[in-house]
Amino acid sequence: MTTGFDFDAVVVGAGAVGLACGRALSKRGLVVLVLEKEGHIGQGVSSRNSEVIHGGLYYPTGSLKAKFCVEGRRALYAFLDSRKIDYRKCGKLVVATEEGEVERIEAIFRQATDNGVEGLEHLTGAQAQALEPGLNAHSAILSPESGLFASHDYMLALEGEIEDAGGSVVISAPFEGATQIPGGGFSVRVGGEGAATVTTRLLVTAPGLSAQSVAATIEGYPASDIPARHLGKGVYFRLVGKAPFERLIYPPPIPGALGTHYRKDLGGQGLFGPDLAYVDAEDYSVDPARRDAFVRYIQRFWPAVEVDRLTADYAGIRPKLHGPGEPQPDFQLHGREHHGMDGLVALFGIESPGLTSSLAIGEAVASALCDDHQDLP
Repeated sequence: MTTGFDFDAVVVGAGAVGLACGRALSKRGLVVLVLEKEGHIGQGVSSRNSEVIHGGLYYPTGSLKAKFCVEGRRALYAFLDSRKIDYRKCGKLVVATEEGEVERIEAIFRQATDNGVEGLEHLTGAQAQALEPGLNAHSAILSPESGLFASHDYMLALEGEIEDAGGSVVISAPFEGATQIPGGGFSVRVGGEGAATVTTRLLVTAPGLSAQSVAATIEGYPASDIPARHLGKGVYFRLVGKAPFERLIYPPPIPGALGTHYRKDLGGQGLFGPDLAYVDAEDYSVDPARRDAFVRYIQRFWPAVEVDRLTADYAGIRPKLHGPGEPQPDFQLHGREHHGMDGLVALFGIESPGLTSSLAIGEAVASALCDDHQDLP
């Protein structure tokens, strides 16, 4: 296409969601440029998570998180199968470790059912322990659609599809701002060694932690439409030796997040995390002294955990739109109805379940920008 423009669409951010947006636009015959400020794709939020494929259990019915998680998960498994990308549909146990937690997991079951999550089962404590010996469970919910996957291989496949369609994914190319062109489109300033200015008909911003600062560099973008940013840091500890469980193990969620959970990664090692602490700046260090708090939490569902087997591993930071004690908001996809600018979609607060939801988010963005009379959900 590209009539009168260097590109049909520019996407800011080469994480899972940005690449999924680029792929969805490419599928519609557009020539796409994806800009990534880091030296590799997927170096931010997309590479510092649990790589879990979420079923869609926890999110308010009718929310974008509920809709995109269920749609995205179904599309993701099909995509992984078709590209032969490694994954394991191991299932998830949401565990009530005592009587007082039963009501909370029952509420999750009802919510998940309303969200259209398939195959859910109620389990007694004995049934859960039969599946996972060593688990402390008063009762549990089994979500067989949950799993985990090789997220970097997934992002490489998205990148490949964009390039196969004639687009480009450019690393070490920070977005430095954009200006609307009279009559439509944008002039985009790109930094880095190959600094340049390019023109595009459409613009999508999906830069994760930088969503607010990127929006602020778009000339004419209303400051009132940029939500406050909060950084939610979570750390992970790795288990040395044999992994205790095959399935994902989740206690009831904590305020603002799903809480510290267990997974057996694709390499066969057990990991626990993330916890949640609000921070003022990006800091990916892991304090080994947090191990004792992890052990106390893990003992609720795995009493036999041995302190000496846990070792500090890595940390991630989520782009949250709420602070401590505030209600957890939905994904925010801002189109013309928000900011008044044609041809622009800005994404804010794309944290969990953003990785699972990425294909669905990409399709929603591309549909709103390309398909006649389609609005953002």
